[in-house]
Amino acid sequence: MNKIYSTVLLFLLCIFKCEAQNDSIRILTIDDFIEKIKLHHPLAKVARIQEEKASANLLSAKGGFDPVFEYETRQKTFDSKNYYFYNNADLKVPLPIGDIKTGIERNGGQFLESEISAGRSSYLGVEVPLAKGLMIDKRRAFLLQAKIAIQQTAAQRKALINDLLLDAYSSYYQWTGSYKLYNIFSSYVKISRDRLKLVVTSNINGDRAAMDTTEAFTQLQNFLLMQADAEIKMMSAKFNLNNFIWGADGGAQNIADGILPDTSLIGSYITTKALNDLLQISNAQNPILQQSRFKIDGLQVDKKLKFQNLLPTVNLKANLLNKDYFVVKNFSSTLLDNNNRWGLDIKIPLRFREGRGEYRLAKLKIQESTLELNQKMQETDNKIKDYYNQFILLQSQLNVASSALKNYNSLLRNELLRFTNGESSLFLVNTRENKLLEIQQKIIELQVKLLKAKYGLDWAAGLLQ
Repeated sequence: MNKIYSTVLLFLLCIFKCEAQNDSIRILTIDDFIEKIKLHHPLAKVARIQEEKASANLLSAKGGFDPVFEYETRQKTFDSKNYYFYNNADLKVPLPIGDIKTGIERNGGQFLESEISAGRSSYLGVEVPLAKGLMIDKRRAFLLQAKIAIQQTAAQRKALINDLLLDAYSSYYQWTGSYKLYNIFSSYVKISRDRLKLVVTSNINGDRAAMDTTEAFTQLQNFLLMQADAEIKMMSAKFNLNNFIWGADGGAQNIADGILPDTSLIGSYITTKALNDLLQISNAQNPILQQSRFKIDGLQVDKKLKFQNLLPTVNLKANLLNKDYFVVKNFSSTLLDNNNRWGLDIKIPLRFREGRGEYRLAKLKIQESTLELNQKMQETDNKIKDYYNQFILLQSQLNVASSALKNYNSLLRNELLRFTNGESSLFLVNTRENKLLEIQQKIIELQVKLLKAKYGLDWAAGLLQ
């Protein structure tokens, strides 16, 4: 009966398929993976588009300082009478403060307006604000805010990439860890399968009891279940990784069969910067904090602009006039005394309620944004400290687990030696083997967590770029 039982077990062993080797295996390194994300991932492209939009806004803001050429012509003829004709061309050149305006005119007709100079004339003048608009005006404010927006958008792109790469690194090392676990379970399946063959042979020869074959077969079944579960997790991690793979044409791609992760970093020595250094770097470079600071800078510009509404409008206009089309021809003091046109525009709101309200609102926005920045700084510092604490504790756990691994290896070797000499049972060997597998599994999980903590620490400091 024992021989029949052993023969059935041998038959079951023969139907197990050995893992085939794939000659087309390629390694997807972490550097290649991250580079593909930076180049082709939609979110990375969106971030670049946002920067281009900010550049377009800056170009538009600079348009407020573009020279403007205008030409106007009008004429009226009625009942065979030439009432009037106007031909005016002028060039307006914006300055940081005020404008320069120059032009030529040719006017005439029987009913020309009295303040209009007949014939050819030219002028050169300036318009300068003396109160409201002297320190800053809308076009200067828009230009300053557009320049700040360029920096703010760059920080926004870095923050987006920082978040994207954290997910990418975590997904990659989850795939790497599950792949390594699958290989470990596969090696145990192979060892257990070979051991079962030996036990069955020993049973046939009368050296082992039938119970040992059952013990060996149960161990193999246990490892096969673990291997299948590890394969499911490995495939799930690989499918999750496909979310980050995009082609240059913008189409989604999948990781091809035969492409494997780089497991070299699993188990390698990993270091990070000192906590105080990370806190200082984050305070200076973290894109989340930079966005808030640039937002406050933009609000400061708006506050200066709103303050102008608390000032009266006083605009001075002064023009130098001359006959013909050469305004500075025969320039002398006579032109300054006689050929000029000037004016002064004054406008003073009696209560300034609109200006006071807008200025108060601008200050409140700055206070609000400053409080938000302080809160973000506190949250960022705590995230860095949290990840740093995790990193240190995981390193400590790994050291303990690595030491335990050596001990479990030693215990298993001794138990196998005793089993070979007939001084132990297969049950004890399996128990030692299961403990060794547990600690190996725990070490890989800790190594993956350590890598995630390391990149989480860099993410919290805003260093993933």
